[in-house]
Amino acid sequence: MLQLPLPNHIDEKKVVDMIEPSKDIDCLTYKSVGKLYLGEETFLPCTPNSVITLLKSKNIDLEGKRVTILGRSNIVGKPLLQLFLKENATVTICHSKTKNLKEVCKEADILVVAIGKPKFITSEYIKEGAIVIDVGTSSFEGKITGDVDFNDVSKKASFITPVPGGVGALTTTLLINNVCEAIIKDEN
Repeated sequence: MLQLPLPNHIDEKKVVDMIEPSKDIDCLTYKSVGKLYLGEETFLPCTPNSVITLLKSKNIDLEGKRVTILGRSNIVGKPLLQLFLKENATVTICHSKTKNLKEVCKEADILVVAIGKPKFITSEYIKEGAIVIDVGTSSFEGKITGDVDFNDVSKKASFITPVPGGVGALTTTLLINNVCEAIIKDEN
């Protein structure tokens, strides 16, 4: 397993390319990512999969929902887009150059935040009754915190994940599940 990001002096693409795709338990290689984008069978990336798994565990129907993802990283934002599309959601991806960010976010039935800016998202960004999934983890005032101001946003959201205690633990569980699946496939 490869934990990203790597230190700047290490060529990430070269290291990722060394992973055998059949053992790529977090969907990092070009082959695995290609399969994900084509809708073919591959190990699902654990953090994006934890978002979808969490929503499904709450019996939230994703079909037709307006989903906004804040963050376009290769680890969370881009693969999460694919997973939501697979569920027939209508997806918008926002980033640092998005114009009228508050207005775009307020249109979302589901807002997923993975931008690495502690407590950046406040209730001003949230539509009444929206679902808010906080994927961010940063150190803020000596504590691990998310990208969402939990206390402020929880007054407006119908469902919100905390940091810590949200998608992180599920991500670890899904990673272990992928390891077990890889072992079983390797034995067969």
